[in-house]
Amino acid sequence: MAPFGATTRDENLRSLLGASFSGERWSPKRASAHWLAKAESRSRLRLERDHRSVTVAAPIGFGRFAFWVTGDKKRSPVPLSVKLVGMQYRKLGRTGFEVSDIGYGAWGIGGKQWLGGADDESLAALRRAIELGVNLIDTALAYGDGHSEELVGEVVRRTPTKIYVATKVPPKNRVWPANPATPIEDVFPYEYIVASAEESLRNLKLDTIDLLQLHVWNDAWVKREEWRRALEDLKRAGKIRAIGISATEHDPGSALAVMRTGVIDAVQVIYNIFDQTPETAMFPLAQELNIGILARVPLDEGALSGTMTSDTTFPPGDFREFYFKGDRKCQVVEHVTALKKDLGENVSLPETALRFCLSHPAVTSVIPGMRTVRHVESNAAQSNLGPLDPATLAVLKQHAWDRNFYS
Repeated sequence: MAPFGATTRDENLRSLLGASFSGERWSPKRASAHWLAKAESRSRLRLERDHRSVTVAAPIGFGRFAFWVTGDKKRSPVPLSVKLVGMQYRKLGRTGFEVSDIGYGAWGIGGKQWLGGADDESLAALRRAIELGVNLIDTALAYGDGHSEELVGEVVRRTPTKIYVATKVPPKNRVWPANPATPIEDVFPYEYIVASAEESLRNLKLDTIDLLQLHVWNDAWVKREEWRRALEDLKRAGKIRAIGISATEHDPGSALAVMRTGVIDAVQVIYNIFDQTPETAMFPLAQELNIGILARVPLDEGALSGTMTSDTTFPPGDFREFYFKGDRKCQVVEHVTALKKDLGENVSLPETALRFCLSHPAVTSVIPGMRTVRHVESNAAQSNLGPLDPATLAVLKQHAWDRNFYS
């Protein structure tokens, strides 16, 4: 049998990849030089048929893979690429965790800040997310006073595959965002950090937290030893595996100094079409230091859903009632209307918003809130579509909006 060569590769690849191997179906898309692969493997595949094989090697950005086609003991490189169908995975900085680029933001299932949900619905959404390949769940002790952690733990414990759980230590004084004038003794004393981590472990009913993050931060504390010693002691004890920081709302610069300490494995930061400020300094530093980035609030608490009107209402006591108070809904409608006009008809704003986040190579995972199965399925589907094209990104660049609705 002749080895695959340049003149016959398209025909041979159609023959080879058009069949099913061990339950994994391959099919061409658009052109013979771009193939789809549906597989459980997240980093390497090997499919064989009639002494021929395709070996998928290390990932090359956004889920694309270089591969070789072999035959008759001869090996020749094929200048094509394949792309895994379904969820894509990226390394979380230097942790070695290979996490889904769509994560599950679990604030909304806590039951106290976002209202109108139900536990059964939340559990169904969590299970469906895992079925679709989501393997990173971000929760916090402050989400429903531990209720979100309890729901997450219930699902994770019953899942046979590895699910990475990230949670957070709330500030002791329960003040968001952190005030630079507040001493760290009032926010993150040593004993409090340790006790909070142990409380989260009890809520989750897990032995280890994969990523423990401080829920607020200010670089005025970076030289204090309490927070660092507590987190490193927890790591040495095997209670946590990695350390993270949640950067102050709309202020990515508040975490730059702590990123340079060598202690931080991942940073969680607001990043969306309206707030693109992390691109300036945080993302380049994260890439330089190999620190993972979790992009939170990708839909701007619902503003980028594209469905808000000036008459939209929320249940009394819901966080969004405060966030969109006064004339803020009218401001949102004005900005979103302009954005939709520039994007053109038949463009889904929430899908574009998620892919905007995934288009930056510094971002490891984007973590939208997903309280329903419908939202899970819609959001998870964006992983496979890859980055936005340069023209669309250029349009979105013009829609950055400097404001802070958390104040």
